[in-house]
Amino acid sequence: MTVSEYNNSVELYSDNLYRFVLKNIKDVDKAKDIVQDTFLKFWEKRDNVTSSKIKSYLFTVAYHTLIDVVRREKKQGCFIDVKEESYSVQTEYSDLQEVLHEAIEKLPEDQKAVILLRDYEGYAYDEIAEITGMTESQVKVYIFRGRKFLKKYLVSVEALI
Repeated sequence: MTVSEYNNSVELYSDNLYRFVLKNIKDVDKAKDIVQDTFLKFWEKRDNVTSSKIKSYLFTVAYHTLIDVVRREKKQGCFIDVKEESYSVQTEYSDLQEVLHEAIEKLPEDQKAVILLRDYEGYAYDEIAEITGMTESQVKVYIFRGRKFLKKYLVSVEALI
């Protein structure tokens, strides 16, 4: 792979990678770091990645890097990072998008990742399976369970409004 082909890949996929990572971790700086690490790993392995698999490779590396960061942070929890507003309950919702994001945040990490890859990024089940390292049937089950939870959560929120 030439430098121009690599730069073209950065132009094509960096925004999508950034959005995917940012939706999962909600931290702009960490999302930028993960995307940068992803492209660094891609540069190191550029000769082993075929041009037809670049997008899938990038999302796979970004997903695994994201999981590593999340696991590392769970072990290193810090009380200073706790936000006081997370202890308060908001009784009135004005934005459905906000409610949807809140519902997505309540999903387990695996379900959240496959839902975002499928519904936000538009990947097929087999591509999601390849990116996450799950089987295609696991992906389908996680998407089904995630959507079922989201539906139940959104309906219960509507009843409260």
